[in-house]
Amino acid sequence: MKKDLSIIPAGICVNRASSMLIGQFTHTIDDKNRLSLPAKFRQEMGKKVVITPGLDSCLFIFTVKQWEKISERLSVNESSMLQADNRGFNRYLLGGAVEVEVDAVGRMLLPEHLRERGHLKSKVVFVGVRDRAELWDEEAWDSYQKNVEGKADSLAEKLGQAGMI
Repeated sequence: MKKDLSIIPAGICVNRASSMLIGQFTHTIDDKNRLSLPAKFRQEMGKKVVITPGLDSCLFIFTVKQWEKISERLSVNESSMLQADNRGFNRYLLGGAVEVEVDAVGRMLLPEHLRERGHLKSKVVFVGVRDRAELWDEEAWDSYQKNVEGKADSLAEKLGQAGMI
């Protein structure tokens, strides 16, 4: 994989291949279905993103480059169209995906069908999950987070036994 090395004004070399999205940011969807991509995410994601239905009642937001990798992996198995589960998941993820422009001030237009699919009201939370951002309704995120925090110890135990951490 070719690494993208960019020079920032101070003359420091930054390796873009190792960047990741992390953190949580609360934002508001305006009356025109626009919302601002967090400034930290804007730097990493660029002027165009792909928004798609996610899992656990959220939306996934990918860079165009990352989305190309995901969609390629989903279609790499030629027999996948012969398996109902593969067809269904591809339709869910790929069929609901939309490329969205990020304007000069960082706003993007959230398509109504995705807003409905994510059950997004006015207040939303962007969550950085390494190679993607997730967009959650604020109440749904709070509930989900409390649930996971309540079982974090047992999740860590399972991941440790599986050799994941």
